[in-house]
Amino acid sequence: MGGEGKSGSTRTVVVAVVVNLVIAVAKTFAALLTGSASMWAEAAHSVADTGNEVLLFVGLRRSTRPPDAARPFGYGQERFFWAFLAALGIFLVGGVLSIGEGIRSMLLPEPLDSLWIGVGVLVVAAVFEGYSWHTARRQLRGEARDRDRSMVEHLARASDPSATTVFLEDTAALIGLAVALAALLLHALTGWAGWDAIGSVVIGILLIAVAALLARRCKSLLLEESAPPDVLEPIRDRVTRADWVGELTEIHAVYVGPSDLLINLWITPSPAERDRTAGELVEQVGRLRGDLMADPAVAQVTITLTQD
Repeated sequence: MGGEGKSGSTRTVVVAVVVNLVIAVAKTFAALLTGSASMWAEAAHSVADTGNEVLLFVGLRRSTRPPDAARPFGYGQERFFWAFLAALGIFLVGGVLSIGEGIRSMLLPEPLDSLWIGVGVLVVAAVFEGYSWHTARRQLRGEARDRDRSMVEHLARASDPSATTVFLEDTAALIGLAVALAALLLHALTGWAGWDAIGSVVIGILLIAVAALLARRCKSLLLEESAPPDVLEPIRDRVTRADWVGELTEIHAVYVGPSDLLINLWITPSPAERDRTAGELVEQVGRLRGDLMADPAVAQVTITLTQD
């Protein structure tokens, strides 16, 4: 079954926090000098990204606490909750503020100053964002390869939202930087501040779309949707290979944390096994359960024996 890299997620998030903090300071400085609405939108975007990555880091730290009486399956779902808050941050701080700044700029246009400082900051920011994006992409590609998934499939099915959040945020950031650069240059060439306002609104819409994608995935994980078919099938194959198993009548598997599966199985013993004593069947069940629990991606297994 395999797992998704938990240590890799920590590195990805830490890189993203440092990169976005530096970029946020640089963009804010450039926005003050240029007065560009799209630059202000990008500054808000980076401030939101920095705060969101801090939220992801909090989720990473809290999710590693061991199981206890209050949380017998551990605290893995903390990561889903904090990633959901990060999605809300992208929507409110990044998306809504960017659109608001664009509308303000359209109603109260301002002259563009210090063009080349703004261009330089955007180019340097693209280099830093590209490094953070590459770090997240490398982790996700490795996980997708282990699962024999395409990158798109893994983004839709990954049980760890941390790297996915960083990757989508950074993808939006790179697109946003291109939009802001185009808006700056068009403003300078035409003298019309509306380009800046349009750029700011486009950036805001982009961030809201990313926030919606992330919130939808986190919602699915928090509501314990079934594990995808490429996770269920290896479990099914392992169970049905046991010679005492006649039929696997039902299988339920949900994530109680990143790469932490809670599995419920309903098994009908084969006809040859039905004459065995209860103790012998219990031993068979225990052996199968131990085999499944040996996988680090499995948090708990419950097996119920059924009859035809």
